[in-house]
Amino acid sequence: MAPADAPSAAPPAPPQAADRGAQLGPGDSGRAWTMLALLSVAELFGMALWFSGSAVAPELQARWALSDAQVGGLSTAVQLGFVLGTALSAVLNLADIVPARRLFALAAASGAAANAGLLLAESYPFALASRALAGACLAGVYPPAMKMAATWFRARRGVAVGTVVGALTVGKASPYLWRLVPDASVADVVLSTSGLALLAALLVTVLWRDGPFAFPSRPFSWGLVGEVFGSRRWRLATGGYLGHMAELYSYWTWIPAFVAASALASGGASEAARPWVGLLSFGTIAVGGLGCLWGGVVSDRIGRERLVIIAMAASGACALAIGLLFGRSPWLLAPVALAWGFFVIADSAQFSVLVTESVPAHAVGTALTVQVSLGFLLTTLTIQAVPPVVARLGWEGAFAMLAIGPALGILAIRRLRLVPR
Repeated sequence: MAPADAPSAAPPAPPQAADRGAQLGPGDSGRAWTMLALLSVAELFGMALWFSGSAVAPELQARWALSDAQVGGLSTAVQLGFVLGTALSAVLNLADIVPARRLFALAAASGAAANAGLLLAESYPFALASRALAGACLAGVYPPAMKMAATWFRARRGVAVGTVVGALTVGKASPYLWRLVPDASVADVVLSTSGLALLAALLVTVLWRDGPFAFPSRPFSWGLVGEVFGSRRWRLATGGYLGHMAELYSYWTWIPAFVAASALASGGASEAARPWVGLLSFGTIAVGGLGCLWGGVVSDRIGRERLVIIAMAASGACALAIGLLFGRSPWLLAPVALAWGFFVIADSAQFSVLVTESVPAHAVGTALTVQVSLGFLLTTLTIQAVPPVVARLGWEGAFAMLAIGPALGILAIRRLRLVPR
């Protein structure tokens, strides 16, 4: 027996507290935030390529007499290219074999060149090829950035990855700012976005360093994708992500057209040409950057699954409501459009964080890549589904249809909450 005057042993820390303490560390302070800021700027610049084709779509539509479906094809081509790029990356395990910094820089520089090819396009098919190639290159910018952010954070991984996704959201919206510049040409938009992507590659090459929680590299394995699919938590997290993606990119692609059509319906051509139309089109996408930050902070406090359910419920409600405001005053339309833009992306990063916590460390890069590949494959269908529904049911029916995605996503995440970690 211990002597009576011996100090009693301290009670063991509760498992949750011990886990929390293990998660805190040198990666959650100091240099980590500097690296996160650097990565966010690089992601913002690199992802500016995404909607550069859509931003100049009115000029291309007039030049080649394109239909609305063909205009939508400019966005779909990027999605398909991204899907092919992520699928190839997953099969070859690139995200778990090639250092993320090197993959990001090479992909951003290649994407800049592919995007500049739009200036050489003499026909619609050539433009589609340029957009598809740019999308394929972005497969090496988006998933690796989330993995890179996670190397510096554990306890606050939600807000870290949320910050990166928020930056890429603003980056995607940035080409629409050119709509506010009088007489901005196709060359102005294309060259500026390609230049930003080259700058992103330079920043990451020169300044980025992985954090203390870096994921180990591994040799190539044909079975790695199968290992990822074997995780039930990954499957349910990805099921929620698919519901999220079914709504997100259809909203991002068509909300500028909805805003312009609503302005035309309310006040004619003069109203549709007013600056607020372009500004709101930019704002509905860019406000998602704030949504991602909010989602990251809240998810680290209340849990990822709970945050995802709240965000999808809110975005689904906006999808149901906004069609009722078509042709109404912008003072009524803008708040709902901005709220939808805020919530529709607020949960996006948390699906990625759920993946990093659902598979072994050596499979994180491939798991993220497969997840986004499936999600973007789905968007190629949902984006093209909107125009025919608009023609038959109007914008009210088309946007209400998008609420199906978050409803199904909520069901998947509710099941995920029941699966032990």
